[in-house]
Amino acid sequence: MELVQKNKCFDGEQRVYQINSKFLKNPTKFSVFLPSQALEGQKCIALYYLAGLTCTEETFVIKAHAQRLAAQLGIILIAPDTSPRGDDVAVGDSWDIGQGAGFYLNATQAPWAEHYQMESYLIQELYPLVLTSFPVQDDGIGIFGHSMGGHGTLTLAWKYPDLFKSVSAFAPICAPSICPWGEKAFSAYLGEDRELWKAHDANELVKAKGALYHEVLIDQGVADQFYAQLNPALFAESCKAVGQKLTLREHEGYDHGYFFIQSFIDDHLQFHALQLQN
Repeated sequence: MELVQKNKCFDGEQRVYQINSKFLKNPTKFSVFLPSQALEGQKCIALYYLAGLTCTEETFVIKAHAQRLAAQLGIILIAPDTSPRGDDVAVGDSWDIGQGAGFYLNATQAPWAEHYQMESYLIQELYPLVLTSFPVQDDGIGIFGHSMGGHGTLTLAWKYPDLFKSVSAFAPICAPSICPWGEKAFSAYLGEDRELWKAHDANELVKAKGALYHEVLIDQGVADQFYAQLNPALFAESCKAVGQKLTLREHEGYDHGYFFIQSFIDDHLQFHALQLQN
């Protein structure tokens, strides 16, 4: 694990690390914000943030403005890149497939399967690395994300409830099997068998596995230019059917971007702090 960058931030440190990933088969970067409590060796709760299409490990830490409150609450923030990178990594024919668009799953189809193993990287490689490298509180890890990263957040939360104890999202792709972004990505990465897609669809996972969390928080902008692709109402119906408590807040005038995330990031950090500390 190579420290690439370190900056003091609200008496903590914002860092970027690079590792040679055995699953992505290339170097990959992730960012970590360590509050002062962590720098002093105190065990802290931690949140993984999964970013959306076209983003990198830097997007959240620069645009979301989360460090101030994270420093006060003593939260470690981890933000991985959104896909494998490198000259030998397959590139898509548009911005919503390929590099910058890994969809947080393990691809099974050529040419993507060689490097696009994001689920295994996050769960089997990055997660244990964080546990051994930073002072993370036992049973104190949550996950949240935005858009494509909201999709990854919900699916990984329902696949690995033993690893993640709290979950929230901004404008997540709730039912990727029935929206253009998801259909394009799943066809490319997983093939045309739609039954296989269900294992990577949050709406289907909730229906299959039931209620797993005390509460889930989702914020959604009503003026989101991609609203038709996100299906928050469908996800809410599925949660209600299985008894999963969901707080879905829809906000007039807010779009899909990071000004929206900035406006409600404090609510999400406080939500996770309450879930994880209790």
